[in-house]
Amino acid sequence: MEVVGEVTAVGPGLTGRKVGDMVAYAGDRMGSYAEEQILPADKVVPVPPLVDPIIAAFIMLKGMTAQYLVRRCFKVKPGHTVLVHAAAGGTGSLLCQWANALGATVIGTVSTKEKAAQAKEDGCHHVIIYTEEDFVSCVNEMTSGKGVEVVYDSVGKNTFEGSLECLKPRGYMVSFGQSSGTPDPVPLSALAPKSLFLTRPSMMQYTSTRDELLETAGEVIANVASGISRVRVNHKYPLSEASQAHADLENRRTTGSIVLIP
Repeated sequence: MEVVGEVTAVGPGLTGRKVGDMVAYAGDRMGSYAEEQILPADKVVPVPPLVDPIIAAFIMLKGMTAQYLVRRCFKVKPGHTVLVHAAAGGTGSLLCQWANALGATVIGTVSTKEKAAQAKEDGCHHVIIYTEEDFVSCVNEMTSGKGVEVVYDSVGKNTFEGSLECLKPRGYMVSFGQSSGTPDPVPLSALAPKSLFLTRPSMMQYTSTRDELLETAGEVIANVASGISRVRVNHKYPLSEASQAHADLENRRTTGSIVLIP
């Protein structure tokens, strides 16, 4: 669902794109595991020459996800405390960097000591190794019992209920993924004691217009250019080895993200 490539042909009468341009898309089309693809011109965004195509391929979907999460779904501001699950993952690492740059105190959860070190590098002020510690108790201690303004949870089933416990009154539970499975149903009454907000956002609804798409992608590219978003391309595979890339991802042998190169 994300790709960067060179334009090799344009449709009749099309303006604003030309052969040789580098462009990207993320989220609104499938089929990027290919050497060539036909795309609607209004779904791609320009990749400037100063950005390496491999970096752009790494960051588009995850970076645009991070953008709408911290800038629009819940607007992170100085003084906020945020909890990011899977803080060493592709989206998690960008969330931590961006939230830190916005002035928030960032708490991240990871599965190993190696990933904890990476999360620290990516802007986490506090890191919890959830395989060794109870993250709810840790967050409670780190915030002196106050809780956090927002939880960004891409893990789902294994962390959902604990994430709700970590929130302060009127906090935001942003469930944007379910790598461990779909969370169990939650009755609305469970949100009432702390007047919590719960949302299950999707990037497609935050980039549904051309202007939103360009604004979102533009902020991501600007963050890369300015150094706010530091991209760590730890894994590159030939496209022909996509199945191995998926196996390594499934078995937790990767950090950050993976780039497939035709």
